[in-house]
Amino acid sequence: MSLIQSDLEKVVADFISKSEPNDRYTSFDYCYNYFRTTDNFIRNVEKSCLTLGFYLASWGMFRGSSFLLQKSVKSFEPTIRRISTLDKSVWNIDADNYTDENIHIIIDLYNDIKCCLISNSNADLVLITKILLGVFGFVPAFDRYFADTFRDISSGQCGFRRVNNNALSLIKDFYEANHEAIDRLSSQTFTTDFLTGQKTKVNYPKAKIIDMYGFSVGLHKSLQEL
Repeated sequence: MSLIQSDLEKVVADFISKSEPNDRYTSFDYCYNYFRTTDNFIRNVEKSCLTLGFYLASWGMFRGSSFLLQKSVKSFEPTIRRISTLDKSVWNIDADNYTDENIHIIIDLYNDIKCCLISNSNADLVLITKILLGVFGFVPAFDRYFADTFRDISSGQCGFRRVNNNALSLIKDFYEANHEAIDRLSSQTFTTDFLTGQKTKVNYPKAKIIDMYGFSVGLHKSLQEL
């Protein structure tokens, strides 16, 4: 199994080129900036819920038969209150420091937020990983395209159908195999400020770079198969 991807920088650069201030993809920036820099999410809990909710809507979480279509934005309040209890050190977790302890933190947060938001056996994998990506930036979203790409890359060693030690360890291995390109892209890619439309000094997390690669490759493959 070879994890090294020679096209990583080209694929991610193409994705980034579609991230102008009004573009859908930039919804990540506004969500991530807000949760990374805001000290008190409860002081304006409505804004916190709206910020998370619109990011999720922009990334397709309200379409089709999603149970969120039957919910108001207030349904995110328990999730926001759980996030508000966390130490800011959680935002330092990224694909380059997937220690055993940090992997445990990610899995615990996944399960906690699932309990806050999911009921009646509704699907949770894509929704909760998109929340973890948009809020913390420390794990890719396990959507269809990302999962298809990384199943291929891992030669079927992981289905990426659960957030568990196996999946996160393979993401760690992928980062280590491609760390020069991922580090370079992360250091050169900055979030967009909502008010000014200009770039901030906040770098894209390394896990977000990995997410963009997996999503883009999977999407391209899906379009070719049509």
